[in-house]
Amino acid sequence: MTGPLSGIRVADFGRYIAGPYCAALLGDLGAEVIRVEKRDGRGEDRTLMPLSGTDDAPGEGAMFLQMNRNKKSLTLDPSSEKGRAVVKRLVKSADVVIANLPGETLKAMGLDWESVSAVNPRAILGVVSAFGLQGPYANRVGFDGVAQAMSGAVWYAGSEDQPVRAAAPWVDFGTASLLALGIVTALRARDQTGKGQLVEGALLRTALTYFSTMLIEESVLHLGRKPTLNRSQTAAPSDIFRTKDGWITVAVNGDPLFRRVARLIGAPKWLDDKRFASDKARGDHGEIISARVQEWCAGCTSAEAIAAFEGARVPAGPVYTMRQTLSDPHVKAGGFFTDVEFPGIGAAPVAATPVKLHGTPGTLRLRPPMLGEHNDEVLRGLGYSDAEIAAMKKDGVV
Repeated sequence: MTGPLSGIRVADFGRYIAGPYCAALLGDLGAEVIRVEKRDGRGEDRTLMPLSGTDDAPGEGAMFLQMNRNKKSLTLDPSSEKGRAVVKRLVKSADVVIANLPGETLKAMGLDWESVSAVNPRAILGVVSAFGLQGPYANRVGFDGVAQAMSGAVWYAGSEDQPVRAAAPWVDFGTASLLALGIVTALRARDQTGKGQLVEGALLRTALTYFSTMLIEESVLHLGRKPTLNRSQTAAPSDIFRTKDGWITVAVNGDPLFRRVARLIGAPKWLDDKRFASDKARGDHGEIISARVQEWCAGCTSAEAIAAFEGARVPAGPVYTMRQTLSDPHVKAGGFFTDVEFPGIGAAPVAATPVKLHGTPGTLRLRPPMLGEHNDEVLRGLGYSDAEIAAMKKDGVV
């Protein structure tokens, strides 16, 4: 199976998560993805969270394996004249160019929209920055955690004494996914118009979108909510509770679920209590509800509590350690991970394409590439002769 994006070439100049993961999603769906990276491969994303090697010479890392399946590696020095010529030729051959770099860097590398469209008017340029290409922060750098913090989500998720950043880089992954949607849409538009376009993602825009309901409420009602850690302020019970042997989470919205919880934990009087008459009212008095549910959970093991909530058809689940997540039978049976063999590491579980297309599913065709593994193949495909390739290697261009 070749995939619905077969025949689409992607030139991936991305780093870390947002750009590379966007390109990986396109690769899962059949696109040919060429990752362009520095010749030494160090000081960037290839060796983050290394899974092999030493402190002085780290090997490929967990982040690299997740973000770079289904790609070919081309090493390149774009600061040289010959290197810029390779970039130009690659852009001319590509359907999609991806770069998550500040605007000034894009221009210096010839990867801004004006430069790309001049070389290839049919190209789709997907760019990611921390704050967007317009506005007073346009040239500032930033990572996932900065966008989380500036969205208000970090403050709201913690306590009044300690803001809490999510360990999962949801802003990066969300931006990558939205950029992939934009690129696929732009490819469809190109079928109709014959023209490429600039598709822009920004970490802060993603974070503000994902946290927007709380921002909308504050803008309209000026409630000035204070953070309450894991306890929801808009419905109840929605919190994390300690059991005899661990922790579980319970998520309740709406009257039917609340009524089931009240009956399950032996609190039928709640059903006629005006303090708990609606989601809003229950959110306002969530501390009372959480305390009572906590009392009930404390008498159960996690398995017993989850079984009881499931029996009442109330959403609940265990709070796992990472090892427990990897060992969960549903995670194993559901195909959520694909084992990837990588030289020097062995098999590593890489999260599969997160959206499952049942007719044209994403596939893992290529393991993540070794540094410069496909230099000759890619350069020959761009029309360079073996003698030209040898000269570029000698001159340190590739």
